[in-house]
Amino acid sequence: MRTGEGLSGFDWPETYRDFDIAILRDGTWTYQGDPIRRHKLCQLFATVLQRDDAGQYWLVTPGERGRITVEDAPFTAVEMREDHDEQGRKTLSFRTNLDYWVTAGEDHAIRVTENPETGEPAPYIEVRDGLDALILRPIFYDLVARAKEIPVSGGIALEIESAGSRFCLGRVPAAAAD
Repeated sequence: MRTGEGLSGFDWPETYRDFDIAILRDGTWTYQGDPIRRHKLCQLFATVLQRDDAGQYWLVTPGERGRITVEDAPFTAVEMREDHDEQGRKTLSFRTNLDYWVTAGEDHAIRVTENPETGEPAPYIEVRDGLDALILRPIFYDLVARAKEIPVSGGIALEIESAGSRFCLGRVPAAAAD
């Protein structure tokens, strides 16, 4: 599953339990507090990872479902590469910590939230079905370096384009932009 698809399209089992599995902010999967060291096992779990409408995360198969804890996002974007699609448009593809590739575009939006207390940006790309990857800081800095400065009221907006879609990485007030 090189592009990070998951299994879906079946009814969830009615009964469930809480699995003692967590995904830490850095992308580490743990079981009972200990890191899961088998990369392939984490990749397998990721194929059955789902998120419900309430924002809770589940491992779901046709026969079983269990709730898990996710500190921030279930994936991290650890690498980025620039290419061009068949139409000659620039594309930005991201590799997750589980070696899935996703190309930013209409179906895989980039969004940036800000910590209300610190103002620190938290950038994400949607991998699938409401499951995001936190874009790691060095990759985000690379995105910002590639961004176009677009004049807006009161400052500039930093925008990036991929597969014909544009994404705002943030705004810089006029006083800071000078």
